[in-house]
Amino acid sequence: MFQEDGSSSVTSSPLQMFPMISLSPNLMSPYPWLKELKPEERGLYLIHLLVTCANHVASGSLENANIALDQISHLASPDGDTMQRIASYFSEALADKVLRTWPGIYKAFRSTRISVVAEEILVKRMFFEFLPFMKVAFVISNQAIIEAMEGEKMVHVIDLNATEPAQWCALIRDLSARPEGPPHLRITGINQQKEVLEQMAHILTEEAEKLDLPFQFNPVVSKLENLDIEKLRVKTGEALAISSIMQFHTLLASNNDLRNKSPSTPMTAIGVHLQRVVQMNQNTLGELLEKDMVYGYSPSNDSASSSPLSSPASPNIDSFLSALWGLSPKVMVVTEQDSDHNGNGLMERLSESLYFYAALFDCLESSLPRASLERLKMEKMLLGEEIKNIIACEGAERKERHEKLEKWNQRFDLAGFGNVPLSYYAMLQAKRLLQSFNCDGYKIKEENGCVVICWQDRPLFSVSAWRFRR
Repeated sequence: MFQEDGSSSVTSSPLQMFPMISLSPNLMSPYPWLKELKPEERGLYLIHLLVTCANHVASGSLENANIALDQISHLASPDGDTMQRIASYFSEALADKVLRTWPGIYKAFRSTRISVVAEEILVKRMFFEFLPFMKVAFVISNQAIIEAMEGEKMVHVIDLNATEPAQWCALIRDLSARPEGPPHLRITGINQQKEVLEQMAHILTEEAEKLDLPFQFNPVVSKLENLDIEKLRVKTGEALAISSIMQFHTLLASNNDLRNKSPSTPMTAIGVHLQRVVQMNQNTLGELLEKDMVYGYSPSNDSASSSPLSSPASPNIDSFLSALWGLSPKVMVVTEQDSDHNGNGLMERLSESLYFYAALFDCLESSLPRASLERLKMEKMLLGEEIKNIIACEGAERKERHEKLEKWNQRFDLAGFGNVPLSYYAMLQAKRLLQSFNCDGYKIKEENGCVVICWQDRPLFSVSAWRFRR
């Protein structure tokens, strides 16, 4: 079937081994053959169905999209294997996108939905506890701040996403142990919820008093896009540090109307690659998606992803970075999801996000049992909501506009920031922390003085440090 260069010698798709999607399924026993699929076949067919459904949604063929979603519903499950779980959330996202074409129906379905802030905070805490990514980001960020603030007597840290006090409790402990003595520390926390900031202030003040470190907490209740820079109250003589944990990408939506999209390019070169993956019998969904570029191309080599300037115009982030540059920070540490989910077309976003979230679902598969309530909550309330935002939303509603480290590097450079290479000691601390999780899947890579945290060989999060440059 395959030639020596790996290309196919046949033109028919091996997906012909699956029956054709019937436009009029038997309502009493729909798709009975689906139950006979082996797990590997089921996983591959789910990928095929998701791509098929997305193509129908992108082209406006909603009747065929509905049929594909119906078939997915017989195979996917939020408490099944990794592919079944991820297919559940991607199919929900595609259905959500379809519903949005009928605003009245969509609003009616969501009219009674209640967003519980406490639950959302709890789920983010679970992600922090069970997976190493945020812990590693905190360790690297704190080390970069400590090194930049050596000898400084007045230190001001601005946290653009003040939700987790653990990072700053650790910083307070490290600063209190400085050989030259602790500085006066002021932390400005930004969050939409006043209660979150009040709890954070209480915990950090208590920690600072215990260690006899002079401390002030400045709460700023605001959305990031509406932030008044004056409320940060940066004073003359302070050494300033800025921490952004997965916040900058939310500012990438342009003020321009992004809803008029160019038609997506259907992914038709899927069949042969799926067959090769079946033959390779991969163990994880990430490998299944990754090994042979099941969509017929590699996201990292895709023309839409290769250019640092290919994402939509983003005046929000440009003006925001300009304002931060005006504060002359000694160091700005940035953590971001390292993937390209900011494309204009649905198909591009689908393929990129499938790769990214497949790896995250594999991480959870390796960390928690399938029946774990914590795992179900993280997948539904955190990862599932991110997937829905990437797939279903457009314009200003689409906040999960993740980009690769290369694009961020160029953006920070153009904004007037100079890269600060992360130290060997920061890398050493991060590696030791990953080793404590006793899982070979987690890896750290150094890229031009920055850090990329990976699952297997799939980059997931990047950490980089920057400084004010005249």
